[in-house]
Amino acid sequence: MVDAAFVSELRERYGIEFKNLRLLDEAFTHSSYANEHPELDLRDNERLEFLGDAVLELTVSEFLYKRYPDWPEGELTRLRAASVCTRSFSLFSREAHFDKYIRLGKGEEQSGARKRHTLQEDTFEAFNGALYLDQGKDAVVKFLQQVVFPKIAAGEFSAASDHKTFLQEYLQKDGPVDIRYDVLDEEGPAHERQFAVAVVVDGQRLAKGEGRSKKMAEQDAAKKALASLKAKAH
Repeated sequence: MVDAAFVSELRERYGIEFKNLRLLDEAFTHSSYANEHPELDLRDNERLEFLGDAVLELTVSEFLYKRYPDWPEGELTRLRAASVCTRSFSLFSREAHFDKYIRLGKGEEQSGARKRHTLQEDTFEAFNGALYLDQGKDAVVKFLQQVVFPKIAAGEFSAASDHKTFLQEYLQKDGPVDIRYDVLDEEGPAHERQFAVAVVVDGQRLAKGEGRSKKMAEQDAAKKALASLKAKAH
């Protein structure tokens, strides 16, 4: 069965408590482990990986569709592709500590498979497939709001969502200007920091942004400043 420490970590970090622990167990069982232990009658995570891939594409697409209402289809598609690629999912998997709990066969373990990006991606997809079956789409969205969506919003996967770049290009179309981002406030415990940042242009504050990192707060400030400038221009 799944490590009790992992069950506790899911509860404490993300507020997730599986009703059916067999689904969670299956999500972290690699085919090599299942094949080495036929006496345990285990199912590997490949079917859950298939389901999770579809669930993640849908939930990320819905997030992008709602967050960027003015973006054309091409821009949304490019950002989704950057967000749901192998390297992105493997990053999310490691940050959630999923890589620590994958059950591998001895040969795969010895070959270093645990550090393989594709394996970490598969596990992330399988977990979300299991969560979907156990608790539905809303539970998956709630998890992604903690792990994935903030990074997309901060522009970590594509220049297309980099509001700081958009703002700089908008402001400097007629010549250079001085743009800086000042931290106004920083509060909360280390694992739940909240930052407030102001974007200042030629000594004038344009907007204030907030986020769980300085980068996120800067992106939020830039987005608000750009929206305000465009509204005034019209």
